[in-house]
Amino acid sequence: MTAKSFQDYYPESLSHCYGCGPKNPHGLHISSFWDGDEAIATFHPQEFHLAFPGYVYGGLIASLIDCHCVGTAAAAAYREEGRELGTLPPFRYVTGSLQVDYLKPTPLGPPIEIRATVSEIKGRKTIVLARVLVDNAVTAKGRVVAVRMPDHLREETLK
Repeated sequence: MTAKSFQDYYPESLSHCYGCGPKNPHGLHISSFWDGDEAIATFHPQEFHLAFPGYVYGGLIASLIDCHCVGTAAAAAYREEGRELGTLPPFRYVTGSLQVDYLKPTPLGPPIEIRATVSEIKGRKTIVLARVLVDNAVTAKGRVVAVRMPDHLREETLK
């Protein structure tokens, strides 16, 4: 794993996402790293992340999958072009589609691990598959279609 997460390389103007933006003081601060060909993130849920006593809110699980996969898509784009993370022009992705399958309730307490692999890169679209694990048990799976942020939006935010 690298010392800096994928999200640490986002340009400042594109670093305010609630889920993964390092510049959002109230956000989740999801941090993703390569572990071979798999991207990994770990999240430590707090008591206020619960759905009902003892279990994590499903919307949080969806957010973890979403932001981890979108960050993974950006990192994969750099890899695909043989570029270092953070080099210009920046790659930033948005969610085109998010599918989450909840396999069993995610317990509150232990760290949540999100593991993702890139299934397909085709032009501006990247498909990323994710698994949510607690104590090595898969509690949810996700599929994200990440779309490279249109140049005009990226350029507007970089001004």
